[in-house]
Amino acid sequence: MKIKLTPKSPIVSYTLVALAISLIVNFSYMLLLVVNQSAEIKGSKSPKDQGPVVVVEGVLGVSVDGFGYLVAHDTQDSIYVDRRSVRRLDLTSGDVLKIEARDQARYEGAHLIMSRLLERNGKPFDYGSLYNSSNQWEVIIYQILFYTIASLLLLVVMTFRRIGERAIWTSLFTRAVVGVIITSVAYLLSPVTFHHTGETKLVCQLDHMLDFVVMLKCLFMLAVVLLYSQIYVLIYQRQQIMIENEQLQNENLTTRYNMLVSQINPHFFFNSLNSLSMLVRDNDSKRALEYIDQLSYTFRYITHNSDNTELVPLRDELDFAKAYCYMFRIRYADKIFFDISVDEEYNDYLLPALSLQPLIGNAVKHNTITSKKPLHVTIQIEDGMLVVSNPKRPLLEPEISTGIGLKNLNSRYELILGKTIEVESDTEIFVVKLPLKKA
Repeated sequence: MKIKLTPKSPIVSYTLVALAISLIVNFSYMLLLVVNQSAEIKGSKSPKDQGPVVVVEGVLGVSVDGFGYLVAHDTQDSIYVDRRSVRRLDLTSGDVLKIEARDQARYEGAHLIMSRLLERNGKPFDYGSLYNSSNQWEVIIYQILFYTIASLLLLVVMTFRRIGERAIWTSLFTRAVVGVIITSVAYLLSPVTFHHTGETKLVCQLDHMLDFVVMLKCLFMLAVVLLYSQIYVLIYQRQQIMIENEQLQNENLTTRYNMLVSQINPHFFFNSLNSLSMLVRDNDSKRALEYIDQLSYTFRYITHNSDNTELVPLRDELDFAKAYCYMFRIRYADKIFFDISVDEEYNDYLLPALSLQPLIGNAVKHNTITSKKPLHVTIQIEDGMLVVSNPKRPLLEPEISTGIGLKNLNSRYELILGKTIEVESDTEIFVVKLPLKKA
């Protein structure tokens, strides 16, 4: 069984996203701590909330729900310590504290509340140690690395597309369930640092495995990863649809091209057999053999290029045209002439294969060819285009023209080269201009 990511998995982008998540969840929390520190040290500036400050020393007791009460040594009064201070300062039951306390001005007769910690167990308490401990940078780097790795793991797992031959994580609900499981494990393994001691423990090692700050970090990480994975899946599905559409379009183009080429072959095949039968009836074995050689060459060229949707050099197309024209010269003796005048500098220019065959065939098919009125077909370069022209010599009984040859040629140019041919016709001359592509 193979487990693989989508083709060309963007691990670099995953890592950058994971690092961004880690920086946000860590430094936004640190900024909140700095704000709280400033508020605790300076106290509230509102006269409504600011009561008289007294210094109290006593023993702390912490309730099950996390709130603390300091029992004063001299008065035995209880001073309230809020749960956030207990948790952040890592206070425990039995600690001997010296604090600054104030009245809760909003509530008459309420307990005093701790505003600032002065000493803990006989030692002055330094608030700066919460943020400027000796191992501050080690703690920050450790936190960043942990949440970066956790976010990266979530991103990789949530964007898996296939296990073996079966697609997974096909719905947002499934990804959410998997993400919650991984996030729960990450929460239990999340590091919690006690700033006053510098000690770091995992959440699963704490006495109370409920840390709201760490929980908020993990939930934020999960929310961002879920959003990113949903966007990733939508983009992936869109790319798959585009690829499938392109494949279908290519298959359609190939099918259409093969159909167009197949319409050429029967017309050419029957004309060739008629010409060959004429030579056989005349018992001209030498020219018959030469005709067969040229016919063999033209058939090889057509067979080789029947499935070719790519462009061919003009040199190859002209060689084919010369062999094809040779067979008409044999058939009409001195009644038809082909003037091919193309500079060598254009030999490597490109055009769709079998472009000249229908033009030469139509010139022969739709014009009178006699000794008194021989037909001249000219092939030359004008303004970077291959021009095929012939004078118009209408037949006494003109054949009904279906226009298939020119339509097929124009369709092939549109499919392969993205351009159209130019047709100019008046009472005197018929001209077709074929675009060329520089190699």
